[in-house]
Amino acid sequence: MRDLHRTRLAIVLAVLALGACATTMVNQASEEQAIRAVDNEYQTAFNAHDADRLVAVHAPDAVVMISNSPLASGSSAIRSAFVDFFKTGAPSLSFTPTRIDVASPTVATEVGTYTLTFDTPQGKVTDRGNYTSVWHKINGQWRIAVDAPVSTTPLPAPAMAAAPMYPPDVHMVANSSLAWSDFAVPGFDPGMKLAVVNGDPGKSGEYTVRLQFPAGYRFPVHWHPGAENLTVVSGTFQLGMGNTANWNALKNYAPGDYIYIPPRHAHFGGSAASGPSVIQLHGQGPFQVIVGAPM
Repeated sequence: MRDLHRTRLAIVLAVLALGACATTMVNQASEEQAIRAVDNEYQTAFNAHDADRLVAVHAPDAVVMISNSPLASGSSAIRSAFVDFFKTGAPSLSFTPTRIDVASPTVATEVGTYTLTFDTPQGKVTDRGNYTSVWHKINGQWRIAVDAPVSTTPLPAPAMAAAPMYPPDVHMVANSSLAWSDFAVPGFDPGMKLAVVNGDPGKSGEYTVRLQFPAGYRFPVHWHPGAENLTVVSGTFQLGMGNTANWNALKNYAPGDYIYIPPRHAHFGGSAASGPSVIQLHGQGPFQVIVGAPM
């Protein structure tokens, strides 16, 4: 009798174990197909530069980690990052999953390769790399919880340091003789003026220019590939740092004040409402203005 009870108990435990396994089993093929469908939606939305559709395929607390860029966490930060990125370079993306593993009914991982192209003042740039994504199923829909692309495109080899070429003669420019011209930058409101003090800002080499802003002028978030050495010449110049414009965070700078802005450092600002301002910029050309935050 004791053996009979043991046999029945073993059968019951086996049935319970099989039932538990059945509840956690997943159909790898169908779930993988569902994830690939969301991948296609992501790719379509990205190439349509539709930030809202992209946010919709992410979990509300998703994390996006892109090389050389601040981490974006949550729907608001991810939307802002996409909006800023789409303002520059007409980016185009294609990617191919190489492996999708559905670990449970609500968790999956994906790895693959990507190709990203975008325009720069020097021409079209192509970046290639790998990516890893973690997926969570939320309310029956697969959503990206973590996205981490990693570029495999080599960085440009540093050029051999060469002795600087200095002009042989003294060069003096009177303030009254500066030739001012309209400085039109896509994405900026009209009204800025530029005067070249020394060099050619459109070519490699040292340059010195002055920029004039009318009273109350505002320029949007932008960045430069090279460093800027900024000196206020006249008026009250206003500047803020960051990937998103916060006009309440502007700081006032007076004539004689100096600011160093590192390469790829997003900033925004303008001139105080009390009057126009003039700043002088010195750096290594070519001088480039790229609207938005660096990605």
